[in-house]
Amino acid sequence: MSENNIKGIMDTTMDKLHTMVNADTIVGTPLKVGDVTLFPVSKVSFGLATGGSDFPSKSGAGLFGGGGGAGVTITPVSFVAVCGESIRVLPITNEVTSLDKAINMAPELIDKVKSLFNKKDSEE
Repeated sequence: MSENNIKGIMDTTMDKLHTMVNADTIVGTPLKVGDVTLFPVSKVSFGLATGGSDFPSKSGAGLFGGGGGAGVTITPVSFVAVCGESIRVLPITNEVTSLDKAINMAPELIDKVKSLFNKKDSEE
């Protein structure tokens, strides 16, 4: 019984997700600027979770409880510029990656580790 219910929840969640994300989301609507046509390009990430369980009941008919959800992140990454027969990719460079954050935090982290060891040495 629960397999059909979970399938229904998953199908509904996927249908809703499909309405939010499709090929037009990744390569957006072209923009005409003078002689140049710009195609926005985005990175799409998503997550999906669905679950449920059968519960016993005194009436003999099983009860089912379940739910599902999804999350989507759309990040612009570049533009493809077309002018006549010339095509160029123009990346958007303001994206901060996890590596960038880690590199920026390194000096502060090193100071904290040093102070932790200095504190431990002075206690001994």
